[in-house]
Amino acid sequence: MRRREFLRVFGLGLAASALLPPGIRAESVTLNDSLNPSYKLDGVKLTTEDLVTSYNNFYEWGLAKDQPKELANRGWKTRPWSIEIGGLCAYPRKIDVDELIQILGPIERRNYRHRCVEAWSMVIPWDGFPLAKFVDLALPKPEAKYVKFSSFFDPTNCPEQRSHDFPWPYMEGLTLPEATNELAFIVVGLYGKPLRNQNGAPLRLVVPWKYGFKSAKSLAKIEFVAEQPKTLWNQLAPNEYGFYANVNPNVDHPRWSQQSERVIGAGFFSGKQPTLIFNGYEKQVTHLYTGMDLRKNF
Repeated sequence: MRRREFLRVFGLGLAASALLPPGIRAESVTLNDSLNPSYKLDGVKLTTEDLVTSYNNFYEWGLAKDQPKELANRGWKTRPWSIEIGGLCAYPRKIDVDELIQILGPIERRNYRHRCVEAWSMVIPWDGFPLAKFVDLALPKPEAKYVKFSSFFDPTNCPEQRSHDFPWPYMEGLTLPEATNELAFIVVGLYGKPLRNQNGAPLRLVVPWKYGFKSAKSLAKIEFVAEQPKTLWNQLAPNEYGFYANVNPNVDHPRWSQQSERVIGAGFFSGKQPTLIFNGYEKQVTHLYTGMDLRKNF
C-alpha cells in the first residue's frame, strides 16, 4: 500500500505543496504522534527537553556543545527541504521531506537510550518512523549491501563547513540488515515537536545500539550501495572510530574507557552508570553480528 502511494505521487509528478493540507506544509507546534509501547523504557527517566536541545555534538556549527543551538538558529532554513534517494534501488528520486513524512507515516514516538562515544548518555523521546519503511519504498536492488547517508553541505550559512578540518558533507553508513532492523529510526521530531535545527532537522537517523556519531543529522541524500561506504569519523581516525561503532563496554576508545558513562542531567554527585553492551539493545541486534569479532569490527 505504501509503495503504491509512493509511486502514485511520483508518477503524477505533483509538488508536495499541492498534495499536503496547510497544516502539514508548515511546521506545526506539535506532532500527531503516539508512544509505541514496545519502546517505552519503563522505569527510565527521560532527559529534559532543555538539555536534549542545548547539549549537542553537531560539528558543522562548532565544537562546543552549546554552539549548535545558537549558530544553527541564525536564519538557517530547514523548510523547504528535499532529500535525494539514489544508488542501487528501483525508485531513485528527489522528494520533499514533508511529502516523504506523509507517505511513510503515521509518526510514532520511541524512547531511546543515546550513548555518545565520549562516554556520556541521554534518554530521548524521538518522533519518527522505522527506517525499514523507507528501505521498503526505495526497493534496493539485490546487489545493494549497504545504505549510505549524506548530510547537507551549506558553507554559506554553516561556518564550520567553510573550514577544511573535516571532509564535508558528513557521511555515515549501515549494512542493509542494520538499516532494516526494527530499532533503526528516521527522526522528524523530539518531545512531540518538529525536530530542532541543532538536533538535526528536518530529518535524521537514529540507531540507538551504536555510538551517537553514527546517527547522521540533517540528511540530504540516502543511497543504496554495493561496497562499504566511507564515513567521516572512520576516515579521520580509523583506529578510534570503526565503521560499526556498536556500543561495547569491553572495547575501550584508545584515549578513554567505555565501561561507564556520565548521565546528562543526573546531577554532579550521581556518579557514572555502567555501559551496557549494544547500549541495552542486545536482544534486538545480537543476531546481526553472529560470528563477527566485535573487537576487530569495532
